[in-house]
Amino acid sequence: MKTRISPHCSSAEEAATPNTDAPVYIYEMLEGLTVRVRLDSNPFGLHPDDLFRMAARINKKRSFLFVSRILGKHIPVDPHRSLLGGAALALLWQRRRAESSSGSAEEAAREAEAYSLEEVCAALHDGGASARHLYERLQAQRLHLEESALFIAFAETATALGHAMYDCFAGDTRFLHTTREELVGREPVLRFEEEHSHATAHRCYARETSFFAGEDTVVLVDDEVTTGNTALNIIRDLQSKHPRRRYVVASLLDWRGPEDRERFAELERELEIEIDTIALIEGTIEVEGGPVERLPQSAPDRRSSGGTQVRRHDLSAFFTHLDAVSADSAGEKSAVPYLEWTGRFGMREADNAELDAQVRAASAYLSAERRGTRTLCMGTGEFMYVPMRIAAELGDGVFYQSSTRSPIHVVDEEGYAIRSGFPHVSPNDPGIANFFYNVPAGAYDEIFVFLERMPTEAGLRPLIGALENTGVPFVHLVFASAADRGLSQEGE
Repeated sequence: MKTRISPHCSSAEEAATPNTDAPVYIYEMLEGLTVRVRLDSNPFGLHPDDLFRMAARINKKRSFLFVSRILGKHIPVDPHRSLLGGAALALLWQRRRAESSSGSAEEAAREAEAYSLEEVCAALHDGGASARHLYERLQAQRLHLEESALFIAFAETATALGHAMYDCFAGDTRFLHTTREELVGREPVLRFEEEHSHATAHRCYARETSFFAGEDTVVLVDDEVTTGNTALNIIRDLQSKHPRRRYVVASLLDWRGPEDRERFAELERELEIEIDTIALIEGTIEVEGGPVERLPQSAPDRRSSGGTQVRRHDLSAFFTHLDAVSADSAGEKSAVPYLEWTGRFGMREADNAELDAQVRAASAYLSAERRGTRTLCMGTGEFMYVPMRIAAELGDGVFYQSSTRSPIHVVDEEGYAIRSGFPHVSPNDPGIANFFYNVPAGAYDEIFVFLERMPTEAGLRPLIGALENTGVPFVHLVFASAADRGLSQEGE
């Protein structure tokens, strides 16, 4: 994996791009696959390396992946740094509101100026204590939102990012994340498609029929905007059912080109709405080479010495739940309850304190269960925010990441984003492949794996096998909702 920085482009490139002074980063990956990134806007002054690494994706629709160093998905991160990614978007929107003539601009400006861009940049870059202290300040004094707002985060990657952004505000706010899951007997309030994903269908379920009603601003949160079509799809669907005037699209990365931006303007004119966009960095990308479909792959990492200890923890007593029946891809049903306050079914600002208390109680219990000083906490699929919050409460020496549906080429090479991979079947759906990545040999004393709903024993076996292959000596399986409240705590 090679990265080059080109401070100035060739004359042909300059003629096609309005911002000729923008820095260009060239990422040379596998089998001639090259991605050229031009940065046009960077309000926090972040280096791209602070935000992402590059990898080749096993996907004919899109050959590459910006692998986030903020999200806590494919790359392990300090959980406070990941939470601060959402906070940075909140601060950026607050500054944008302060610059506008609408709302309480004076109050927004005062709050936004309490956090310097340099401070946020340093915390995102360094992680650790600086990220923790800045995040704790924002939690103690949340940003005041005069206008009402509905935050919607896109599954599966941005569920925690959107929740973290929403959680930075006090006021008349609501939050919901889309889901890939199909619930029996519940009709989605919204349904739309995502183009580049392996799982394209998004569903929105809400307990309250009036959850989407009103004229409040809708803030759509995603980790990355490439064409923006996913956002346009949900805006069109939402506007047809619950019209309003203003939308905001917030993302860590915004790579829309001129034609993509024009589609946003066209939809604004067609629907007579406003669509604002904010991102930590904006630019354009050019790709050379096609998808890397065949690559000599080593066998999945198998480092187990047969000595992995597995312990199970039932956190059901610490959380409130919501009854719903799901169906997997084969139609098999599960009636294990969901957590009430993940955002899958919607939540309001008044519900945040209850979730905070639940997280603190669960964290206190798990803190006493730590067996080492180097701990990896792992969310699963869409279940990212609650595990991330718990990880942030467990003390020093804790990193966080999540499993994913995304198949990515694994290459153990310096600078490449995906150095090791552990495939397994989804614990809750045998028809779906899952992966977790980047667990270096000898890096951790233990792994806490968080599952929202307890799977069957057969469903757990592939995940346990993949965890044993990491060679990490101690594994904790943590269930936030169990079918049997008398779950055994004994190791296997």
